[in-house]
Amino acid sequence: MTDRQHVQDWVAGYRRAWESNAEADIRALFTDDAAYRYHPYDDEPVVGIDAILASWLENRDEPETTTWEVRAVHVDGDTGFVQGVTDYLRLARVYDNLWVIQFADDGRARTFTEWFMKRPPVQDAATS
Repeated sequence: MTDRQHVQDWVAGYRRAWESNAEADIRALFTDDAAYRYHPYDDEPVVGIDAILASWLENRDEPETTTWEVRAVHVDGDTGFVQGVTDYLRLARVYDNLWVIQFADDGRARTFTEWFMKRPPVQDAATS
């Protein structure tokens, strides 16, 4: 059963995988035939856990380079909706995020689609 707590636990696993970039942590999140879309408009998602793993590691962020505020905001059947903010500390970039995740019966994601929007830089009051 998918509920808000399950989605929040999955998000915690995603964060663990993001920080570790460990194959086992990444594989624990997705079904073998999962589809991962980095953008909602992607015609072709990354399909299959091996392809997701390879793509993740190719595009990985190094540990402790981001902070997160991410939370499950809604569940509808097997689909969880997640909202968050990711701050890339060394790059001075902040993104607002929305994830839509469809879960399989075993609790892993079978589809994952993310939207991320870069926030405009904050102007320093002393320079404006």
